Amino acid sequence: MKHIFPFCALLFSFLWANNLQVSNISLGNLNSSSGFVMVEFDIRWENSWRISTGPANWDAAWVFIKFSKNSGAWEHASLNYVDGTAANDGHIQAAGATLTTPADGKGIFVYRDAVGNGSFSAADIQLRWNYALDGVNLADLLDIQVHAVEMVYVPQGAFSVGDGSSSSAFYAYPSTTDPYAISSENAITVGTNTGDLNYASNFFSTHGDQLGPIPNAFPKGFGAFYCMKYEATHDQWVAFFNTLDATQKSLHDLTDIDHKNTNAVVQRNTVLWSGTGDATTATPDRPVGYMHPRDALAYLDWAALRPMTEFEFEKACRGPQTPVSGEFAWGNANLGNDFFAIFDDGLPTENVFDFTPGDGNANWALVSTWGDGPLRAGIFAASVSTKNRVETGATYYGIMEMSGNLEEFVITPGRPEGRAFTGNHGDGLLAANGAANESSWPAQTGWAGNGHRGGSYKSTNALFFTMSGRFFPARASFTSSALNSPEWGVRGIRTAP
Repeated sequence: MKHIFPFCALLFSFLWANNLQVSNISLGNLNSSSGFVMVEFDIRWENSWRISTGPANWDAAWVFIKFSKNSGAWEHASLNYVDGTAANDGHIQAAGATLTTPADGKGIFVYRDAVGNGSFSAADIQLRWNYALDGVNLADLLDIQVHAVEMVYVPQGAFSVGDGSSSSAFYAYPSTTDPYAISSENAITVGTNTGDLNYASNFFSTHGDQLGPIPNAFPKGFGAFYCMKYEATHDQWVAFFNTLDATQKSLHDLTDIDHKNTNAVVQRNTVLWSGTGDATTATPDRPVGYMHPRDALAYLDWAALRPMTEFEFEKACRGPQTPVSGEFAWGNANLGNDFFAIFDDGLPTENVFDFTPGDGNANWALVSTWGDGPLRAGIFAASVSTKNRVETGATYYGIMEMSGNLEEFVITPGRPEGRAFTGNHGDGLLAANGAANESSWPAQTGWAGNGHRGGSYKSTNALFFTMSGRFFPARASFTSSALNSPEWGVRGIRTAP
């Protein structure tokens, strides 16, 4: 829709994520002398919570703004920051909502301001956009997009990695059955002195080089962070892809020879692109596979997020709880292996049934009756009648599908390229060719410094998606630099403000 405003013309769009809607977007309260304008919108999502006991955490939406001047390239909007609080940053909170801005001003976290659960909505949120800082003039013709991604807050605190039994799990030397405790963000010694971090390796070094130290700047998981509640979906990928120019799209075309190699549905991936114009998908809530490092890192950079480390993966799953031998993301070693039936396939209401009550639920090879491919994000939470952690397949903090569905992209401390990672966030902008442009992030042309955890729908052995199992966290010497797999997804995080 078009609005006549001191800007020449303004076009607004709103975007969906899984069970999340941004609507009623408008601009107001222009301050041309200070170069800012307020971006106003409503937001709502389902299955929200804030609790004061147990994990003592909440879910949130990471909201960021993209704009295009005079039909040019899409850019990332700069939000005002003073101290992170809405009042001092110049943002206006809706009733029932808290807004927190990170220092880089690349977006804002929206979450409940009090204990509660269920559907959450907030109307008339206003964010101060410093448009002059972004080079916008009042005569420019603008397109505006407001994007939102569901996140989960993981509080600061000590935790352990390794469970004493899973393949190549981290442990405290010399006993492979002793988990390694992480109680700060300080550097970690890897070695063979008592108490050092260690792990087994193999011929292909897919577990790591067993070298260190792991520097202070490498994110250990002790500090607080936000993690995407679900794996990135087709809808989120298409929203990203459609803001790219032709050159950038060619690098990230999921239908090319380096990805699906077809425009047909492959492994339940319905992202289509003709080579011109916009991409589409028929299954917006389904997690997106075929994420080569160049694709995963570009998406995270564009969204002003960052990749998670192996340590953060285990923290997000286990929290402060004592490790359990062979445990999955839901905290025990009980895994459902009954075949599921599926209905409303491909729809937002997609569900499964015929699973065994009381077992942990995950999408893996031994339960599939629908053919290979991921199920929609959050499917078990929507399907089971008993909404506990085990049956929904949730982590300690309420993050979904960390075991099974798609493999989780991680940065490993088991390679020098991974150990160089400093946890810096994406800036919302990509290089001219479409690649991520963050200096400390691992290489995007291959696998040096990164890999996967958590297993996928194709895993025939449950050991692949145990919480501490480390089968392919360091793929550099094992995986072709050009290879893409339908099993590979992406899930971003952000250090908490």
